[in-house]
Amino acid sequence: METPNNTPLSEPEIETALEQLDGWQFAENSIGKTFQFGNFREAISFIMRISFEAEEMNHHPELSNVYSQVHIALSTHDAGNRVTAKDIELARRINDISWI
Repeated sequence: METPNNTPLSEPEIETALEQLDGWQFAENSIGKTFQFGNFREAISFIMRISFEAEEMNHHPELSNVYSQVHIALSTHDAGNRVTAKDIELARRINDISWI
């Protein structure tokens, strides 16, 4: 049985939510964003910080890293690898991570 957080969102619902998430895009049943940092250490530190949010939500993103760049793709496996409210919430949390 799907919970409300695991119910796939419609494409219009996703597009509306992305209006509030700077830089995120919808493609191939996931939302994604690429972050650029000054160096490898900053990129890996960002990934580590994301891990705390992901663990708290029990919702883990697909991450890739090449030197100073981190790409994130979000979809919910329990919802058939489609975008749900959980993905939108994790994207919001990722965008809210502060870097000093």
